[in-house]
Amino acid sequence: MAGEEQLRDGGLHRRRVVVLFSLPFHGHLNPTLKLAALLRARGLAVTVLHTDFNAPDPARHPGLAFVPIHETPLQDTAVSPDSDILAKLLALNAAIAAPFRQALASLQDAVACAVVDGQCYAAMDAAGELGVPVLALRTDSAAALRNMLAIPRLRDAGYLPFKEEQLDEPAPGLEPLRVRDLIRVDGCDTDELCGFVTSVADAVRASVSGIVFNTFEAIEAPELAKIQRELSLPAFAVGPLHLLSQTPPPAEQSLHAPDRGCLAWLDARTPRSVLYVSLGSLACVNRAAFEEMAWGLAGSGVPFLWVVRPGMVTGGAAGEEAPPPLPDGLEEKMRGRGKIVTWAPQREVLAHDAIGAFWTHCGWNSILESICEGVPMLVQPCFADQMVNARYVTHEWGVGMEVGEVIERERVAKAVTKLMVGEDGARMRERARRLQVQASAATSLALDSLVQYILSL
Repeated sequence: MAGEEQLRDGGLHRRRVVVLFSLPFHGHLNPTLKLAALLRARGLAVTVLHTDFNAPDPARHPGLAFVPIHETPLQDTAVSPDSDILAKLLALNAAIAAPFRQALASLQDAVACAVVDGQCYAAMDAAGELGVPVLALRTDSAAALRNMLAIPRLRDAGYLPFKEEQLDEPAPGLEPLRVRDLIRVDGCDTDELCGFVTSVADAVRASVSGIVFNTFEAIEAPELAKIQRELSLPAFAVGPLHLLSQTPPPAEQSLHAPDRGCLAWLDARTPRSVLYVSLGSLACVNRAAFEEMAWGLAGSGVPFLWVVRPGMVTGGAAGEEAPPPLPDGLEEKMRGRGKIVTWAPQREVLAHDAIGAFWTHCGWNSILESICEGVPMLVQPCFADQMVNARYVTHEWGVGMEVGEVIERERVAKAVTKLMVGEDGARMRERARRLQVQASAATSLALDSLVQYILSL
């Protein structure tokens, strides 16, 4: 296979191969593959271990070697759109533990280090057991990791499980977060969540030699410094990876085929007039919330481009390939102002002059892409780190506003109008432009430091 051939190449220096491994989610795969390309460009041989489920396409990534780990058959909870993210993460960790260890062991003699998805405690533990130096790649924010590390303390202090009367209290030691902004997965068991977080934290403390973040100092310097002090580990802020890698958007890994026709539709719109709406590749809403989103968008009077992907609405048939049906009468109400696609080329959409704001689930990749294009945000976090990210967008960086915890059509229409044409929206747009300048100024110095650190392991 390709990975083994690369490792046998006599021109490669012994123990200069870096192995990368990502969980098979869109928001994890893309930053991992961008980092892989950047490390290769700096002279390191790179092998990407990957699951059979949502496997990357090697043809899109010339120069990288790919080796499947052939994980055990996945439970339905790992792949069903109706299972929550915590269930998916637990099922995936259980499925990959043994095959990842076996695959890494087969390459071990030539491996300088393994860069492992920071949510995959099973892979971090396996690499540590083999004596392979491990770096944890966090595809979420530094603020989100700080929140994860604080969960046992917050539970002991009585903040978990969540209590209604405490939701608006400040989260101690995690300002600007309130208790309602802490990482959570609605409907999941608190013991299960704490168990997962403890497994991640234990793996980091036992096996990891450093932490790599897809972030940049200008927005998260305090959080990075606190993590380094708490864990006594080096932290490398190597982002925004999509800017540093300069990977053309069409070449990126995508679990859905983008509808590029939406770019021509945007070409016909005036500058900053369109609201882009996407809840990412995993977040879901119930049918009632979906219909309120639809009628609120239609009633706002604002042109919009809305990603409505298969599986986005809970309760559909497993493996359903069609997007959920729109409410009766919606298309007539839109009167040509709205365009709906099953998936969009997001980076190109956000870079388009017609885009005035982004209604987002607050996945970390989406936030970085929005910041890098100077686009303000309307936030609707759905689970886990998205709660943390939304609070930073609105109250730390001041580049967005909340839709509201209850999705209701009049409230939606009011929030959309306020962000798109109101004075508050104009101020947020100006702050977003300032962050865009800072993101564009991010250098590869942290990446160079990471390469030197890898070579020292």
